[in-house]
Amino acid sequence: MTEYVHISIKNHIGCITLNRPRALNSLSLEMIRAITEVLLEWRADGAIRAVLICSSSAKAFCAGGDIRFFYDIGTATPRGGSALLEDFFTEEYTLNHLIHHYPKPYIALMDGVVMGGGMGVAQAGPASRLRIVTERTKMAMPEVNIGMFPDVGSGYFLSQCPGQIGAYLGVTGDIITAADALYAGLADFFLPSPQLPVLTEMLESGDDIEVRTAICDFAAGFDNAIAPEAGMLAVHRDVIDRHFAQSTVPDIIKSLAQDDAPFAQKTLALMQKRSPLMMCVTLEQIRRSAALSVADCLRMERTMVRHCFEQGEVIEGVRALVVDKDNAPQWSPATLAAVTPDMIAAFFAPVWPPHAHPLRSLE
Repeated sequence: MTEYVHISIKNHIGCITLNRPRALNSLSLEMIRAITEVLLEWRADGAIRAVLICSSSAKAFCAGGDIRFFYDIGTATPRGGSALLEDFFTEEYTLNHLIHHYPKPYIALMDGVVMGGGMGVAQAGPASRLRIVTERTKMAMPEVNIGMFPDVGSGYFLSQCPGQIGAYLGVTGDIITAADALYAGLADFFLPSPQLPVLTEMLESGDDIEVRTAICDFAAGFDNAIAPEAGMLAVHRDVIDRHFAQSTVPDIIKSLAQDDAPFAQKTLALMQKRSPLMMCVTLEQIRRSAALSVADCLRMERTMVRHCFEQGEVIEGVRALVVDKDNAPQWSPATLAAVTPDMIAAFFAPVWPPHAHPLRSLE
């Protein structure tokens, strides 16, 4: 369909291949529109039994949204008020909702880097998802590292993780592996990466194959290849739950500072590099999301992203990480002590009346 999104149909399986390897398959607005268009077409096509989304590169499934685009547009218009920027997030979140409620098996081969917007196009709902990770999977919602919050519906799926794991992943932006993804409920199956072509060939050539059963049976042969209980999240679950159950980010920091365990100190050091304001906003987002539907989470995040670009923290974060690459963002406020409850609450203040919200039609 486009240079960066390749479409094929084999054996009644619709395949979407992300093909922007130099940018780690970062999503552009054109890519979002192409994926949405074909998913809507296949949803109504009785001949399509399932959808498979994958990457042409072994390095990354999808590293997220095109943050350089965010910076260029955000700095070219006052207070981030760009129609293209508005369209990007409205259409991306609409796509995330479509995927979550997709009525057919939705197979995501999450091989390599899977971050940010890449999670949004992989995390289908319980009725359809078949999320596969490999030994090369590097998964994260790392938005606090660029002065943003974890979006694309992550308020919903992070709040569904066991215990305080979702709060930990969102507030720290830490990278996890396949074992961790399985333990956190963010993946369903593990396959060694050399087996992905074998699985794809089986799906695309098997006669009258029942997709979900075939994948479950195929993956069962590798159940002993990885142990979720041996991953970082499982090993440190008690520590994560204890510290991240605190009601505020300053309280989490204080709790971690009193813990001499290497994992606690490593987490503390990681958080000291993140945007103080956006860590606080993210914790509030995940707490609120636990009581919301996917549609309501996406509506809330759409409001939050407007405030985020108006506030400007994300522009500074992308400048430091991607543009100037000095890795020295000047966060505002610079310290947690300077973050007030009013600053946090401002990110959740309505931008549009309900009847005019860009995502008002999501059900």
